[in-house]
Amino acid sequence: MDRREIAALLAYLGRLDPRTIRTDQGEARDQLAQWHELLGDVPMATAHGWDARAAARQHIRISPYQILPADIARPWESYRRERLGRHTDPTPSVDPDDQAAWTAELVGTRRAVGTGSAQPAQYRAITSGRRDPELEARLREDGSCIPPAVRTTLAPYRPARAAREAAVSQGQPDALGVRCEWCLAQAGEPCRRRRIGPDDGARGTAPRATPHPSRLDLAAARQAQQHALA
Repeated sequence: MDRREIAALLAYLGRLDPRTIRTDQGEARDQLAQWHELLGDVPMATAHGWDARAAARQHIRISPYQILPADIARPWESYRRERLGRHTDPTPSVDPDDQAAWTAELVGTRRAVGTGSAQPAQYRAITSGRRDPELEARLREDGSCIPPAVRTTLAPYRPARAAREAAVSQGQPDALGVRCEWCLAQAGEPCRRRRIGPDDGARGTAPRATPHPSRLDLAAARQAQQHALA
């Protein structure tokens, strides 16, 4: 606030609490200088919820003590912290190789949010709203959110899942749908093989591209039981 805004704020406070009024010209001048020194970086109001007059009115309404500059500065600092706490830095629009410009834009954005001249930038949350009809049709057509071409490209990098999907598509038992009694892999996880060191001690495990035979037998038995119940 500049000196004129401070003077307007003090006049407003005088109407709400006559104890803040200074009738002596020298005292009024000193009061104006003091408040300006302490609240010069606090805006009178912003477009996004801050109003120094509202903060002052709230203090006078609930506190029996005469208002001080700190009673406006404290709510302002809380307002700034709350906004910056909700802010996530958006990617600057400048060349990322220009470190000075990149940093300047980040700082400028944070300053605008902190001073109330811009709204905090937040990541969009995942909602539970209705999905796009085109996406629904695509999922019904492909059967998965991963297109077949992409699934084929990824197959060499996830052999266990690729083998599982191939077996299920051919009507074979889903071995990963049951727990492996041999390596104790849980349902949905690939079987693992032990790594043996020179001293014949186990040094760790590694995922197998194919499940253990006993797990296949257990999956086949469960599939047969389900078919019998159907």
